[in-house]
Amino acid sequence: MSSVYLHPSHLHGTVQAPPSKSAAHRAILCAALSHGTSVLHNVAPSEDILATCRAVHALGVETDFSGSDLLLDAGGLFCSPYVELDCGESGSTLRFLIPIVAAGGISARFTGKGRLPQRPIGIYLDCLPKVGVYCQTQGGLPLSINGKLRPGIFSLPGDVSSQFVTGFLFALPLLDGDSDIRLTTPLQSAGYVDMTIDIMREFGVGIEKTEQGWHIPGGQNYRSRSFTVEGDWSQAAFFLAAGALGNKPVCIKGLRIPSTQGDSAAAEIFARFGAKIEQGDGEVTVYPSVLHGIEIDASQVPDLVPILAVTGALAQGETRITGAARLRIKESDRLTAMADGINRLGGKVTELPDGLVIKGVPSFTGGSAKGCNDHRVVMALSVGALKASGPVEITDAHSICKSYPTFFEDYNALGGHANVIHMG
Repeated sequence: MSSVYLHPSHLHGTVQAPPSKSAAHRAILCAALSHGTSVLHNVAPSEDILATCRAVHALGVETDFSGSDLLLDAGGLFCSPYVELDCGESGSTLRFLIPIVAAGGISARFTGKGRLPQRPIGIYLDCLPKVGVYCQTQGGLPLSINGKLRPGIFSLPGDVSSQFVTGFLFALPLLDGDSDIRLTTPLQSAGYVDMTIDIMREFGVGIEKTEQGWHIPGGQNYRSRSFTVEGDWSQAAFFLAAGALGNKPVCIKGLRIPSTQGDSAAAEIFARFGAKIEQGDGEVTVYPSVLHGIEIDASQVPDLVPILAVTGALAQGETRITGAARLRIKESDRLTAMADGINRLGGKVTELPDGLVIKGVPSFTGGSAKGCNDHRVVMALSVGALKASGPVEITDAHSICKSYPTFFEDYNALGGHANVIHMG
């Protein structure tokens, strides 16, 4: 366990955006399916990425980190008839790999920790038995599967998690016949599916968009290659907020502009708050600004909600965030976690069933807040601590290792005052 103790300060200077965790997951799996040797550049060994590496290694793929490069040799993929896959706390690892393993025709047992065993997988439990894959579970993890996935028509809701769509997109090209994915409800977090399709294309696999979803030709082969992972817009958003709420500009480098990352919408959302933002060659600079409350439909940008909530809490007027009901089943109930955390620090937030209503205050008062073992909650509240009149304590500081292990190093390098204390 650990807590971070923060003192009011202003961030200023230039920071390198960490590698996109979402893009890295996808590139690792494409490389693992390539039956050759690939080198992925700009990969950070966060806990979630290590979970995916651990899982593909169990499937027969050799992985080797050298600095920020990740070498994958997929020559032994699917050689074992049975594997145990520990997905840690990574929902992406779990949901992407279930149909991939099924396409490989091997038996597997999936496990996880934290809240992952309770996160929804019912979509797979409904559709996989109809296409040749037997599932055994008490409702979550552990999950055991066996059988070989058959091609066909897959009807999927789009409003639970785009990760289910991505999982099938990875797997269906491996089958010996064509398949179709048909959405039964509008797709949320659509940018993540666009990212999946773009990265698959880089590895030689084509997906065809249809009126109802996607057509996936079977019999395709992933091709090994060298690939560079782009910077992470969802993590850059913490520094966009810090710059807009501070007194000096902050520049974030290493971002793709434009990007298929749905969270690249952060620049436009912060501009609507009133932030002055300049975008250049792979970098974004945000300047101190007078911010005002806005209305945000978060259905396409759920990962941004924690930092948008903090920004709204320190903007003038009211900010209303809706379309975020899915955040109740993340690493924490992020709507409750953010409302409680901001209110404990002196903000004014009321929960909605699918969002938050936030009354802006000039600054936080300080105090102690719960990190809820949630990386995005901890990082968002840490940015809020910059604009507090007194010191702030946030629990569960270690949770940042899930996605951005060097967050506090970068935070302090820009002038922040964060001290992480490990206990026990």
